[in-house]
Amino acid sequence: MVSVNEHSDGLVVGVDSGGSGIRIALAEAGSGVVLADRASREPVRTGSGGISAGHLLEQVLPAVRALREPFPARPLVAVAVGAAGMATLGDELRAELPGAFEVAWGVRRLALAADAVTAYAGALGQRPGVVVAGGTGLIALGTDLTSWRRADGWGHLLGDCGSGAWIGRAGLEAAMRAHDGRRGGSEALLARAEKLFGPAAGLAGVLYPRTDRPAVLASFAPEVGHAAATDPVAAGILARAGAHIAEAAEAACPAEPGASVALTGGLFRMGEPLLAPLRAALGELLPTARRVAPAGDPLTGAVALASALATGSLRLPEDPSLLRVFGSGPASDGPSAQVGDGA
Repeated sequence: MVSVNEHSDGLVVGVDSGGSGIRIALAEAGSGVVLADRASREPVRTGSGGISAGHLLEQVLPAVRALREPFPARPLVAVAVGAAGMATLGDELRAELPGAFEVAWGVRRLALAADAVTAYAGALGQRPGVVVAGGTGLIALGTDLTSWRRADGWGHLLGDCGSGAWIGRAGLEAAMRAHDGRRGGSEALLARAEKLFGPAAGLAGVLYPRTDRPAVLASFAPEVGHAAATDPVAAGILARAGAHIAEAAEAACPAEPGASVALTGGLFRMGEPLLAPLRAALGELLPTARRVAPAGDPLTGAVALASALATGSLRLPEDPSLLRVFGSGPASDGPSAQVGDGA
């Protein structure tokens, strides 16, 4: 049972683990207000057992110890960890983190979430709707607060349609078409590709041996965006990307009218060359949905999940791979905090 004192004095930890590193925040349990945070550029390792629980703990435990130094008398009451790959590579985290955090901090209330879930919680809180998280890859995640609906997020070989990697690959294909003299080529994109990667004839040799091919492909997406103002081929690529993104949002969006739609991630910093066709496609496919700005990022979402877990107000649905909750109890009679409702 959650006590009133835990609401007023307790602290929570939110963790956002992704391909570019790990971020950790310490926050008030009742309000979710962040008191301090820390970041590392070292991504958590992935091995034969999936995401390494030991490597995550090596980074999180010392960071939280340092963050808590100004608050020695205040207990930790809940933790939420959002991790890229949690759905398919999170077995070790689910097996080891509940016991490790209980031993280290006496914390039993823990949420382990896919990064798409923390992106959702950060962007929309606990409202029904759909969030499209776009960067190198792309995934749409929606909920009616009963179950989750996912669309895409299958990687650059099988999907991630409309993502940075998808746009970059389409742009490089158009460049190679121009190099060969085939239809559908773009001299503007060819010039930009050769400036970035060297002679077009050597592009395959530059790209194919790379183990980070999605990131390399995505690095060309801004060039497509810059060229779109004057190059119809580049503009057409972004129009197709907008249509793909809207299709993913439509597939994951709950059926009820007025559901919220939010876009989050670095992909959408490309601005109007991508957003204009995307808005048009969303208007056609989701005419009754309500487009809203994201309230926060995945770390915001992790903190919000931990706060809601601490206060017994978590309403986002559990799922075996997307959102697992450990040690949750009934809501107390004390004050509670909703996860970003109305934000």
